Amino acid sequence: MRISAIHHVAVICSDYPRSKHFYTQVLGLRVLAEVHREARRSYKLDLALPDGGQIELFSFPDPPPRPSYPEACGLRHLAFAVDDIDACVAELQAQSIAVEAVRVDEYTGRRYTFFADPDGLPIEFYERG
Repeated sequence: MRISAIHHVAVICSDYPRSKHFYTQVLGLRVLAEVHREARRSYKLDLALPDGGQIELFSFPDPPPRPSYPEACGLRHLAFAVDDIDACVAELQAQSIAVEAVRVDEYTGRRYTFFADPDGLPIEFYERG
């Protein structure tokens, strides 16, 4: 078996228009496809990442809340590599998005920070350096 890359990460949101705005306008991800699935009463939005990977944004009627704090077993957070963490933090804060203090990874020496999407999904910016 040879895995070559992550193809996509799927995210279920509670408020589709709000999350679509966040991922496309705040994070600047490009829309590849958008489908309304009438039988499921849901949307599926495919978003392009610069490295070729994708985010699949789903909406479903009345999804259960995501257990996050304290941290639950399962996917912990979504991390994006960035070149300039200070510029990214400034952009988020300019849009009134709360961002944790920038920290340094004790093992790699790289800087990183966390913030949340509209449903509280933890997102990390990790500076390439």
